[in-house]
Amino acid sequence: MKPTIETLNLFKLASGDEFFLQLYKFVGKRSNKKVYIQSNLHGSEIVGNAVITQLIDCLSTLKKSQIDGEIWLVPVCNPLGTNQRNHFFSSGRYNSYDGKDWNRIFWDYEKFCYDLDEFVQQNLKFDSLTIQENFLQQQRIAFSKQLEKINNPSSAPLFEQYRYQLQSLSMDANYVIDIHSSSNECIDYLFCFPGQQQESAKYFHIDYGILMDTYDGDAFDEAFMKPWLALENKFEKLGRKINIDRESWTLELGSGMKMDPESVNIGVNGIKNYLVKKEILKLENYSLIPQDITLVSRQNIRNYYAPTGGMIQNRLSLKTQVKAGDKLYEILSFNKQGNLPEIINVYAEKDGFIFDISTNYSVNQGDYVLALCSHDLS
Repeated sequence: MKPTIETLNLFKLASGDEFFLQLYKFVGKRSNKKVYIQSNLHGSEIVGNAVITQLIDCLSTLKKSQIDGEIWLVPVCNPLGTNQRNHFFSSGRYNSYDGKDWNRIFWDYEKFCYDLDEFVQQNLKFDSLTIQENFLQQQRIAFSKQLEKINNPSSAPLFEQYRYQLQSLSMDANYVIDIHSSSNECIDYLFCFPGQQQESAKYFHIDYGILMDTYDGDAFDEAFMKPWLALENKFEKLGRKINIDRESWTLELGSGMKMDPESVNIGVNGIKNYLVKKEILKLENYSLIPQDITLVSRQNIRNYYAPTGGMIQNRLSLKTQVKAGDKLYEILSFNKQGNLPEIINVYAEKDGFIFDISTNYSVNQGDYVLALCSHDLS
């Protein structure tokens, strides 16, 4: 089957040029299931565009009967960030106009849901599906006020108009997948919310994940999932455990400004596995086997910053295992006091492995150099 393709107006520039999103919809057998997948929210993190393209190719070979529900795919979901350049380096993590991180701008319904206790009491005896439908409707009503603000004569800043577009596409999804990569050089990993998602994470076939034991709701995956987790927790406190059929993921596939074939392959196969597990895809003779994943608390990722300015040399490579006290890298440090250059050695504070490294070997004091993932796993 071929996708339905929709082109959506995003915003207009002073020059008269306009930015658009392109949405690819695969609509299979009718059900209440919906998957939303986007990529390139941060400008230099382009790998997800290759993942989505291969998914489109794969889904196009299927029959309608092999898709249960709908799959919506949005590559290059942030064209303004994608087109941003500093010399020949792609940047676009931050909006150059207002300085905001493009993935820290989203609307979190939980922060405005002042009557959650009342909602739970009114829905306490309903079945899980009805509760979810009622809660989604309540979210939509609250979210509609965002559009009212945008349409007022005073309107709203660009980030509010932009987030409205993406969240209006994804709010009613069951499963949301936001594909990123490191802005630096990094391993493949995912972000996982606690609870039922920890079991689902095994089907992405990614070795490591960061367990979202803390979150504020401003990132895309957090803004989608946080209200549903709050709802689930409220019911549980009243002695009723309900199954909320909602999951949200951020996949971090390799390094910025790259579309590494291995990372692309991990993303494509992992998403296919996940969709088979969720019974969205019906693939004949498909072997579905979970793979163990190591989930690490955010507190176990330690960033290392340059203690002085200079040039990085002899830095350990990605994935290198280290012991506390091992040398991580050297800084070739210069001065203007008539002294010779000196070598500053930086050592590991804990056991672990090199999780992420900066692409820049020239640092000012306080610049990010690398991240170490501790073996003290949660």
